[in-house]
Amino acid sequence: MRRLFGNKLFIISVVLVLLFVLAAMTAGENSRLNVIRNVISVPLKPLQTGINAIGGKIKDTVHFFKDIRTARAENAELKIKIREMERELEKVHRLQKENENLKKLLSFKEQYTQEILACNIISKDAGNWFEIFTIDRGSKDGVKTDDPVINADGLVGRVSRVGLLSSKVISIIDTESSVSARLSKTRDLVILRGDAQLRTQGLCRLDYITPDVEVSVGDKVETSGLNSLYPKGIIIGEIIQVVKNEGQFDYYAIVKPSVDFRRLEEVAVIKIGGEEEGDDE
Repeated sequence: MRRLFGNKLFIISVVLVLLFVLAAMTAGENSRLNVIRNVISVPLKPLQTGINAIGGKIKDTVHFFKDIRTARAENAELKIKIREMERELEKVHRLQKENENLKKLLSFKEQYTQEILACNIISKDAGNWFEIFTIDRGSKDGVKTDDPVINADGLVGRVSRVGLLSSKVISIIDTESSVSARLSKTRDLVILRGDAQLRTQGLCRLDYITPDVEVSVGDKVETSGLNSLYPKGIIIGEIIQVVKNEGQFDYYAIVKPSVDFRRLEEVAVIKIGGEEEGDDE
């Protein structure tokens, strides 16, 4: 009982002191309590300064985290805008590439009197390279067997089978392909063939090069135009290696086609081929 009474007395004393201090601190300039306020404010000044400093730090911390949230939101927004800009840039680059290809195809049209028919590739045989593939044009569009197939970079191959709405194309890197060609520099005639080993690298082979033919790395190869299959002057590719075997009369060279047979998309058919076929694929 005495302890309880003592605690109550202590609490009442503390409350009275706090009230007195509060009254002194809030008293006017002419009040008698102003003297007491001045006396009390001296020891309380460091405490008040500390409280103000802590309050300032808390305020700065709150602003810091608020700024972080704002920065994160702005960062997320900027990332979205950057992705949108990258997509637009890719679209622009794709359109520029398509425009360049169309300009090259138009130059082909000016070079040849035959009709050139633009096509899309709709499927391909298994493998990484476009050796044999299907285009979305057939006999309905006037496509015929052995019509040459080109793109903006050069010779692709020939039509091997025609259906009503689609056709098969065999490329120059396939082992069944053979092209009468000419060296652009010396005008010597050669034969370009697909090779079982080289086709896995997207390359071709020049056969029947006689010792009197001057051929070197970097020489360009084009169609000769000496048969009814391929028109003259279509670029085929560039020689990257010359292979001479001792004891043999002729030698051969390896050609890198100007067409990228790993990333083939749009092609065009030059309509000068032979017979149509009636089946669809």
